Amino acid sequence: MQRKTVKESRVIQTRLVLPPDTNHIDTIFGGKILAYIDEVAALSAMKHANAIVVTASIDSVSFLSAAKVGDALTLEAFVTYTGRTSMEVYVKVSAENFLHAHEKLTTEAFLTMVAVDEQGKPIKVPEVIPESEEEKRLFETAPARREKRMKRRKLGN
Repeated sequence: MQRKTVKESRVIQTRLVLPPDTNHIDTIFGGKILAYIDEVAALSAMKHANAIVVTASIDSVSFLSAAKVGDALTLEAFVTYTGRTSMEVYVKVSAENFLHAHEKLTTEAFLTMVAVDEQGKPIKVPEVIPESEEEKRLFETAPARREKRMKRRKLGN
């Protein structure tokens, strides 16, 4: 099976936080961030698999700080680990206020995406090759996250 580096799946998007995206205290809705995260994760997984993908799970989301109206959000996603048909995708979101030259990490998430054919049947995906220290750390800790996902799934059944 083909192998690909993590950087081959990297996708970066920038979005402006506008008033309709925010609550009564001018911070972006968490649901809006989740939609952005799901989209960028899907793009990353499609890039890695060269296939259609579906979201199997949003495994964890940590909202670390708020983004406000006028902030520029940068979403970065990449495949950290693969199974036979599934891919773990890491997404981090930063907010930058250009007027004050201040940037902060706002959100981190792990999602599981599954590659499928036109009939919706799972298909094999390339293995992932980590290169940077961050990529290696996420790759090495992925089996523990996978085990937690499996335990949660068993508890739900």
